[in-house]
Amino acid sequence: MLGKGSKIYSIINNKCPRCQEGAFFKYKISWNPKKVTELHEHCPKCDLKYMMEPSFFFGAMYVNYAIAVALFVGIFIICKVFLHLSILHSFISIVIVSLLLTPVSLRLSRIIWINLFVGYDKEAISKFKKSKEI
Repeated sequence: MLGKGSKIYSIINNKCPRCQEGAFFKYKISWNPKKVTELHEHCPKCDLKYMMEPSFFFGAMYVNYAIAVALFVGIFIICKVFLHLSILHSFISIVIVSLLLTPVSLRLSRIIWINLFVGYDKEAISKFKKSKEI
């Protein structure tokens, strides 16, 4: 389930969804807003074009919204039920944690979004190498 060939492997390791070897993002996690979601034009290993159409990753906003709601609810439950904080302190906790995890959720939403549309192809790298030879 977590091995190469599964979508979870691609998502966790930030790898190309087709070959699962090439890096999806140009930079490791960064606090620089310009570098957080910057990705390669094509996969360095199998040449998959990441931006399949103009504004392809606008759909990732819906995934990011779902991640944010789940995060907010989870933090609220932890603060109220386990830590017995007031509503105001719970809200402050939600704001702080969401600000700290914004780079992670932005990257996660993009990699999840592309994995919805592109599947694993174990021959993708060999096909790319053959096309380069021709």
